[in-house]
Amino acid sequence: MNDEVFTLNQTADILSVTKETLRRWDNSGKLKAIRHPINNYRYYTKQQLSKFEQLMFKFEEPHRQIPHAAKSYNSVELFAGAGGLALGFEQAGFSPLLLNEIDAYACKTLKSNRPHWNVVHSDIRLIDFSPLNGKVDVLTGGFPCQSFSYAGKKLGLEDARGTLFFEYARAIKETMPPICIGENVRGLLTHDQGRTLSGMINILDEIGYRVLEPKLLKAIFFRVPQKRERLIIVAIRKDIKIPFKFPQPCPRLYTVKDALKAGELYPNDAPNSSGSKYPDWKKKIMDMVPPGGYWRDLPLDVQKAYMKKSFFLGGGKTGIARRMSWDEPSLTLTCNPAQKQTERCHPEETRPFTVREYARIQTFPDDWFFAGSVSQQYKQIGNAVPVNLAYEIAQSVIQFLNCLHEKGQGIK
Repeated sequence: MNDEVFTLNQTADILSVTKETLRRWDNSGKLKAIRHPINNYRYYTKQQLSKFEQLMFKFEEPHRQIPHAAKSYNSVELFAGAGGLALGFEQAGFSPLLLNEIDAYACKTLKSNRPHWNVVHSDIRLIDFSPLNGKVDVLTGGFPCQSFSYAGKKLGLEDARGTLFFEYARAIKETMPPICIGENVRGLLTHDQGRTLSGMINILDEIGYRVLEPKLLKAIFFRVPQKRERLIIVAIRKDIKIPFKFPQPCPRLYTVKDALKAGELYPNDAPNSSGSKYPDWKKKIMDMVPPGGYWRDLPLDVQKAYMKKSFFLGGGKTGIARRMSWDEPSLTLTCNPAQKQTERCHPEETRPFTVREYARIQTFPDDWFFAGSVSQQYKQIGNAVPVNLAYEIAQSVIQFLNCLHEKGQGIK
């Protein structure tokens, strides 16, 4: 298929609906699929989707202008992990003043790849950010999602003490940058029936920031060959009246083949590297799963033996015994590609993705070193923000800061 045509799976991702919903829409005439003349598969054109009222984004023109920084911009990043977010911001032109991370292996990863970065290996609770007050252009961080207790009052900063979000907010209060970018998992939207996110927004409001409506960005629309979602929370200092524009999705959707083979994303095939292996009994089972398939594609007796009691429970459990397909984006990578609930098997070879394949699906460059054991490397990569997604977010921040610079509002 060319760039103007989308498969049933791709269209379901674009519209944030299930394939079953698309089939109902096809039958009812709400959104008619086109049938392939040979295999009768359903597909949709870009023109169809761009006109459909429930399309969640507008396709971007292929020849977009990439903003150039009007001046040298810097950043502070908290909970930096293996550097996916920081690397994307660096590629966009940012220079980090400070990166904080408590995990020793992730810190070694950061320091090994960027010896000149100021990587602070420490519990965030022990860091005083006030010396950076008025010197930071953007503060970023993927703070862990923790709930707050309620006592019938509006949640404030002091109520969040003991949580890592409190430390994120404290760092903002001590540095007062023009803009802050928080990233988290989709589950934060509904965590504690939405009260956790509401409490976080209240806290940022209390310390002098207006929070835009949080936006769920799907990585597949930002040059990432993976069906990963990240919730992006943008907070702008209240004295600044400049709008912020979230990145516009790119028209090209990339697949596992784009990640692992030479092409637009990478000039060469994925390099050989270490990785997990299946035990013999599991390899025999996974050998039976076709590309794009999962446990329901196994013979019925094997399904029952492999799934045990779960066989009789509801839910699709589509991550179990899952083999990826060359022609589709990967499912969201986790911290362990061989874990039963979230298996990520290579499309052809019966094995989990290797470390370097994992890194490519997260759009890390091949020369980005990961420290620690194989399991530690998987963990760092699985927890990372995809580099290309981070780059697109950083471009939006540059546009905002350029406008800020032009209007002369500057930093306090």
